This record gives sequence, structure tokens and C-alpha cells, in this order.
Amino acid sequence: MVLDNLGSKFREILNKVAKSIFVDDKLINELIKEIQRALLSADVNVKLVSELTKSIKERALKEKTKLDQRTQIVNIVYEELTKFLGDEKSELEITKKQPFKIMMVGVFGSGKTTTISKLANYYKKRGYKVATLGLDVHRPAAIDQLEQLCSKLKVDCFTDRKEKNPVKIYKEFSDKYSKYDILFIDTAGRDSLDKELIKEIKEINDEIKPDEKLLVISADIGQVAQELAEGFHKNCGVTGVIVSKLDGTARAGGALTGTAATGAKVKFIGVGEKADDLETFNPKGFVSRLLGMGDLEALLEKAKEVIDEENAGDIKDRLTSGEFNLNDLYEQMKAMKKMGPLNKIMEMIPGFSGLKMPKEALQVQEGKLEKWKYIIDSCTKKERNDPELIDSKRAERIAKGSGTTISEVRELIKQYRMAKKMMKMMKGKDPEKILKRGKMPFKLK
Repeated sequence: MVLDNLGSKFREILNKVAKSIFVDDKLINELIKEIQRALLSADVNVKLVSELTKSIKERALKEKTKLDQRTQIVNIVYEELTKFLGDEKSELEITKKQPFKIMMVGVFGSGKTTTISKLANYYKKRGYKVATLGLDVHRPAAIDQLEQLCSKLKVDCFTDRKEKNPVKIYKEFSDKYSKYDILFIDTAGRDSLDKELIKEIKEINDEIKPDEKLLVISADIGQVAQELAEGFHKNCGVTGVIVSKLDGTARAGGALTGTAATGAKVKFIGVGEKADDLETFNPKGFVSRLLGMGDLEALLEKAKEVIDEENAGDIKDRLTSGEFNLNDLYEQMKAMKKMGPLNKIMEMIPGFSGLKMPKEALQVQEGKLEKWKYIIDSCTKKERNDPELIDSKRAERIAKGSGTTISEVRELIKQYRMAKKMMKMMKGKDPEKILKRGKMPFKLK
């Protein structure tokens, strides 16, 4: 999970509150100290930690509501953490201007080029005609990387290895840009924000006049993020931030919070190496996932990328109704495979990230999925609708028909039962009940 260590610490802290018999000043002070330790260990700036925990403490001591006091404290922590990370989701507004120009800036190694390919993939899937432009003239490998990534995604890429002036490269292809809805522009980076880089970025910015200027910051950069964000903002007016490599570090707090000084909000987060491993940053969903509450909005967003809107709605209906049969499993197997690893999907389902699921329930290999497809194809309609009908004789017949073994047929039935059990846990829309079943005895608004 993204920021798994911090999430575990927060869930431990809030479980202590939920299990406490009395809520008094001593408990609140202990809660504040533990939150401070957790955030500081995630590399969040000391001043920001102090301001956040001060707000939590003041509200916990003063506010009186009809809610149980323990529940109220959990709500306060949720609300203040959400506000701390930007409160509302801030999405890019792509206008009809052709092309809508998005320029990426950042230091060397921040992941700009990879992030551009992810953004191109993200918007291409949403129906936009996209192209990329490589203006990193200092690192030959950057051009190779951009071309290779774009080739895989079947996205047009404009580059010129011979020209060393980025402004001239931009002008070279100026007659082609109007065919595209969005043009993503890759710029050079340095080991730090030095004078040469500042001069180049200013020149590119003045010539291109991009509609959005997105700063890419690696999650492992720590508290230096604030200094970098301020430097880039001063010289080109950063309009948004993307935090990359968020899956590979436990100390991403500095990158997530250090950009606040610029007023530019985090727009996306990179959560893996694949083209699909990019999520819009939603503070409410992010904090909810951090606390083990899941993020159904992010889950449905992923679902929409691989299946049509009608079927995405069906997934939501299944999650909230608890209905699930072998036909459902059959229909969703390929889609789930495209959505990514099951452990990442589980994070997004309320109450599930706190559960210790068996490895076999999460690590379903592609070869196994193919075998399961053959097994399901060999089942009768009745057996698909009600897998509990499959006894030893039926399992033997299905195994022969699918070219598999009886144990593999039984393994699929076992997987179905686990999946059905999880769906039953989602039955109804009461988050408190979902959490209780997930062994987290507190609720959020």
C-alpha cells in the first residue's frame, strides 16, 4: 500500500482511541504525541506537524456533538488530515484549445519522462488525442525513453536529437500541434535547481506559454520538496504537482505536504512503474484509504478504465448488495486483471486494507486465471449460477472437460467462496457495519 507504514501507525492509534473506556485529556495528549511521531517519521515538516496536531487537539478538547466522543475524535483526525493534504480534489481542466499545453518540470531523477507517458495514457483512455514533445536536450537517454514509452502506448512523439536548443525544437513542429487535444512537454532536469536550469525553463516557458505547468517531485525527496517547489514556482509559476514513486517509500510526507507553500495542489500520484499506475489525487479518498476506510471512488475510476460505464455501475451494485455468483467472477476476471494487483484493489474497498487476507486470495497469477477460465467454460449454466452444486463427480467431469485437475477445480471454488464472503461483507451501505466486520470499531463521516 501507498505509505503503508504511516497507514498502519494511524490505524493503531485510532484503534487505541476506539477501545478506550474513557476519553480524557491524558488520552488526547497521548494521541497527539503518537500522531506527531508518525508524521515526523514520514518526513513531514516539523512546523506543519505542529500546526496540524494543534488543530486536532483544540477540536478534540472543545467540540461537543451528539456523536460518541471516541467517534468524534476519529472524525476530527480524518477531517484535519484531509484538510492538511488539500481538502478537495483538484483536477486539471482541459479546455477545447488545440492543443492544450502541459509542461512538466522537475529535477533529474524525479520521474518526469515516465510520468508524461502515464499522463498520455491516462488522457488517451479518456478520449483525448494526445502527443508528447521531448525538450530534454542534455540527456540523450531521455529522448530514447520518451520515444520507447510513447511507442508502446501508440502516442505520437516529437523529438530532434541534433538540435540542442529546446525553443527551436518547439518551433520546429509548431505546424503539427493543432491536430492534438493535449500536448505534453518534457523538459530537462538537473541534480538541483541551478542557474542554467532556471534560465532554460524561463526561456521555454516564455515561448510556449503552457496552459499548465506541473512539477514532478519524487516521493523519496523528503523535506527538500518545499525548497524545490518554491524555486520552480518562482521561475515558471507552477500550477500543479505530481508526486511520483509513491509506492516505493515510507517517507513521502515531505513531498505530499512540502508543496503547500506554492499554493499549487497535488493533481496526481504515481503508485507504480506501469503506464496505468497513476491516480488522481483525492485527499478525502487518500486519507480514507490511509485509515483503512477504503476508496470506492478510486476503485470505480479504475473499473471505468477497463470496462464500460454500465458494467462499472454493476460492480458498485454488487459491492453494496452482496450478490455474487460464478458468472460474476467469470465476467470480471479479465477486467480485474487489467485493474492491477488484487492487493491494491483491496486497499480501495472499505474495511479491507486492515484485514490480513490470505496470500492465495490476493496473489492470483495470470496462468491460474487462464485455467480458471477453462474450468468456468466447462461448467453448466446451473453450476455457474450455483457453484455449491459442484460435488466430487461434477468436479471430475469439469476437470476432464477443461484439461485441468480436480484440485484446480476445487481451488477455483475456494476462491469463489472467499470472493463471495468479501462481497457479503459489503452488503448494505452503512459504513459503521462495514468497519465492524473489518475489525475496525470506529466510523467516519
